[in-house]
Amino acid sequence: MEFLSQCISLFYKGGPVMYVILGCSFVVVVIAIERFVYFRDMSTDTQIFINKLKPLLERQKIVEAQQVCEHTSAIIGRLAAEGLEAYQRESNPEVAMEGTAALLAARLREYLNYLSSIVTLSPLLGLLGTVIGMINSFSVFNVKNGQPMAITGGVGEALVATAAGLIVAIMALIVHSYFTHRLDKLVTDMEQVYTLVTTRLPSGKRTRRENHEIA
Repeated sequence: MEFLSQCISLFYKGGPVMYVILGCSFVVVVIAIERFVYFRDMSTDTQIFINKLKPLLERQKIVEAQQVCEHTSAIIGRLAAEGLEAYQRESNPEVAMEGTAALLAARLREYLNYLSSIVTLSPLLGLLGTVIGMINSFSVFNVKNGQPMAITGGVGEALVATAAGLIVAIMALIVHSYFTHRLDKLVTDMEQVYTLVTTRLPSGKRTRRENHEIA
């Protein structure tokens, strides 16, 4: 309880900028929770999925392969399903999968740019709070009133905002780095599935379609 009281006291000593820094910390927490849930839903064991899909494509069981993809809610399942659906429509599966992959990757990157902004913004807000606090500390009124010790105490209080800004920036950087790593892994998984589907699909329909277009 005493620790909580000290934290609240330091918060008020940091000045009005602390409210903005606190808001940034809430944004980081909300984005971290939302992204964690989304990335969890979009992730699966890629090797297991490939081991299920590959023999079906090799035996040209496209319908069964589509069912496997539809029962996989992860991002690679959606990507493969789009390619197989395009193949069934006698469209170009490569083009369909490339467009879908771009949209899925954009959805994975959503909100991560806010974390990058907070990494830069939070220390600047802390520095602003410190500068404002130091201006108040070195005010001539403190010296005129015979309170030279108020200057030293005021400088210490002003540094609270800088410390808070750095803490929020470090937290945002850790969250951003974590989800960037997971994003790279999911993009790699999509590339593996893209290669599998485009190389294992029977070429009969595509050949007939190309011959028809040439004719």
